[in-house]
Amino acid sequence: MTWTVGFDLDMTLIDSRPGVARAIDTIATEFGLALRGIELADRLGPPLHMLLADAGVPADLIPALIARYRELYPTVVPHIPAMPGADAALAAVAERGGRVLIVTGKHEPLARLHLVELGWRVDHLAGDLWSAGKAGVLRDQRAEVFVGDHAGDMRGARAAGVTAVGVTTGPCDADELRAAGADVVLDNLTEFPDWLTEFGEPAVADSAETSG
Repeated sequence: MTWTVGFDLDMTLIDSRPGVARAIDTIATEFGLALRGIELADRLGPPLHMLLADAGVPADLIPALIARYRELYPTVVPHIPAMPGADAALAAVAERGGRVLIVTGKHEPLARLHLVELGWRVDHLAGDLWSAGKAGVLRDQRAEVFVGDHAGDMRGARAAGVTAVGVTTGPCDADELRAAGADVVLDNLTEFPDWLTEFGEPAVADSAETSG
C-alpha cells in the first residue's frame, strides 16, 4: 500500500525564525522601514506579503521588499536549523513505506534550498500555498495526514479531508490548533513516530487482510 504524509515547512520541519529575522532586519534597514525581524518571524505561517501588510508596510512597496528578500534569502538558509525530531519524523514515514509531501506558504524555490541544505529527499514539494489553499495539493497527492504548526495548516487539512496533526512549535497553541480542526496535537515532532505507528500500522494490516 502506498500512502502519503504531508508536512508544513516553516516552524514545523524547520525553525525559520533566525534566518527570517535576519533577512527582514536587512531589508528594513535598506528601505528605511521600522520593521523588527523577530516580530515578523514570530508570526510565521502566512505568506510574506500578508505578514508585511499586517505590519503596516505600504502595499505599493511590498513587491520590492519581497524581491529583495528573495535575493537575500539564500544567505540565511545555513542559519536555519531543522526542528527537533524533524529528521526522525521524515524517516518514520519512509521506513513505513510512505511518501513524504511538503506543502508550504514559503516561495517554492526558497523552500527547495532548505531541502538541499538539510539533505532531505521528499517525494513532492509544493510552495506558495496557504491555509485552505493547501487542500488541492493534499488531495491531488492523496495525502492521508497533514502535519503543521499553524491554524491555517489545520484548515488546509480539514478542507482536504485528511487527518490534521498539529504541533505546538509555531505561533499557535494547542487550543488554537484544535479550534481550527486538529484531530491530534503533539508538543513537537519528536512525538510523531510513535503517533504514526499507532495511526499507520492498523491501516497497513487492514489492507493486507483485505488483499489476502
